[in-house]
Parts: sequence; structure tokens; C-alpha cells
Amino acid sequence: MSETGIDPSVPPSGPGCVECEAAGGWWVHLRRCAQCGHVGCCDSSPSQHATAHHGETGHPVMQSYEPGEDWFWDFARQESLDGPELAPPTSHPDDQPAPGPAGRVPGDWRDHVHR
Repeated sequence: MSETGIDPSVPPSGPGCVECEAAGGWWVHLRRCAQCGHVGCCDSSPSQHATAHHGETGHPVMQSYEPGEDWFWDFARQESLDGPELAPPTSHPDDQPAPGPAGRVPGDWRDHVHR
């Protein structure tokens, strides 16, 4: 791992938020830890697992895990940054909706998001 908290060789933990999958929950968008590959849900999601992962581990950088997005966020500096291409896959499957996963998002999901 580099000093920046980014390890481009580590694959993502899976196609969805690890904790939401385990609990039967849902997410708005997904984020991937650039150091260990943990996939968590974004801060708009009810459970905000990506930020919780940073808080628990101190891993400083995450990348969007949405199709077509490649931006990074540095929690420690509270700013975006450029980073290398990470190990594939670089997003959740294209057929997985956002919010997702299919079948678990409540009809009133907009009432549950953090703004």
C-alpha cells in the first residue's frame, strides 16, 4: 500500500454494500475503500457504511463504485483527489439499479435519505 491509502491491486469486496447485504438493507449509491476494497453505502444512504468504514479503520480514501464514475474522496483532507485505476471491477454491475439492490428499496426511499 502506498502512503496515500490507496492500493490499486486490491479488488472490491463485492457488488454491494457489505453491511447492507448482511442486514438485508439497501443503499442509494456505493463507495469503495481504495485501501482494502470494502464496498459501503454513501452518506445519502440510510446507514452510511462507507463513512463508518473510514471511522472504524482510518482508511483515508474511497472511490465511487458507480458505473461511469471514477472520482476519489480523501476523508482526512476532506477533498477530492486524483487516483490510479483500481483493480476490477470498478463499479457495481450495470444491471444493478441505484438505489439498490433490486427488490429491497422501499417505495418511499426518498423519505429515508440523508441530505
